[in-house]
Amino acid sequence: MTSELIKQKLNESIQPELIEIVDDSAAHAGHAGARQGGGHYNVTIVAKIFDGKSLIQRHQLIYQALSDLMKSEIHALGINALTPSENK
Repeated sequence: MTSELIKQKLNESIQPELIEIVDDSAAHAGHAGARQGGGHYNVTIVAKIFDGKSLIQRHQLIYQALSDLMKSEIHALGINALTPSENK
């Protein structure tokens, strides 16, 4: 369910050409964040909006898009943010 929310929010704000979300929450069972309900996710996202932006700026855009989920639904987020030319 949270994976779909992540995808929806990133599609709305970043309009990616490609987005892949892997839910690794099961691998972290028993972890403090998992007990509190937050999941562990890895996101690969390819978008034109990342052109000319540093890695930090790309991550900031993603965190901004997911800010309300970061407070409860997401405990850990791995990000692979690429431009279309980097994805070849």
